[in-house]
Amino acid sequence: MAKINILDDETINRIAAGEVVERPSSVVKELVENAVDAGATSVSVEIKDGGISYIRITDNGSGIEKDDIKKAFMRHATSKIESGASLLDIHSLGFRGEALSSIAAVSKVTLITKTENEEMGSKFVIEGGIQKEFSETGANNGTSFIVENLFFNTPVRRKFLKTSTTEGTYVSELMERLAVSYPEVSFEYINNSRQILHTNGSGSLKDAIYSVYGRNISNNVVEVKGIRNNNGEMKISGFVGKPVVMRGNRNLENFFVNGRYIKDVVASRSLEDAFKPYAMKHKYP
Repeated sequence: MAKINILDDETINRIAAGEVVERPSSVVKELVENAVDAGATSVSVEIKDGGISYIRITDNGSGIEKDDIKKAFMRHATSKIESGASLLDIHSLGFRGEALSSIAAVSKVTLITKTENEEMGSKFVIEGGIQKEFSETGANNGTSFIVENLFFNTPVRRKFLKTSTTEGTYVSELMERLAVSYPEVSFEYINNSRQILHTNGSGSLKDAIYSVYGRNISNNVVEVKGIRNNNGEMKISGFVGKPVVMRGNRNLENFFVNGRYIKDVVASRSLEDAFKPYAMKHKYP
């Protein structure tokens, strides 16, 4: 039998990172959700090489106070909950406190952040879980993350990534869903120096649909609303496309619960069953 070893913290963090960070789109998802939780009304996302070599996410949210920056990169450090009792009343997208530590364990992360009450911003650089720099810097209110060389120290994980084009497609699909999920936030998405997406953050879901899917789709959707019971404990709202814009796949079926994108077979089948009398065979709403 092989000898049992106690792993060091660096190795533990690298292994744990794989549970949170599967690919570049995972990094974008975690950091954009952090921005939304921080009250951002404007979020800019830029990637290069599918996000493998470079990801930048900038927001105008509340920022991170200087004294909290190091803690933010510790495992299970979060501002979203205080105790187990808080798990019964979660209103944020993130709450586990694993994202930043996991991302920093397998990449180089540069954080620039400033709160409204601070005169100067802070710059914090961490690579492979090791702090490289912590200094004052000029900055706007909000937070900017730059993530470089993802999985540089875990070559096996990097080997299982797809091509940069495919990884970029995953990020693009994620950004479309985030833009539709949060129409009150202005999103900008840049891929290899080319602006792919921009929403105005007006709060109108139909405006977001227009920005993401174009005029043909937005001009051919019908708003739906419903309340499950008299107490209003469950509300359903959104838009469904007219038969003229039905597709040969389910790529435009998007369901969100409390702002989170979900894949749900029951919801998908219910929608498709309702459309059967109006749809051609093998066409989806």
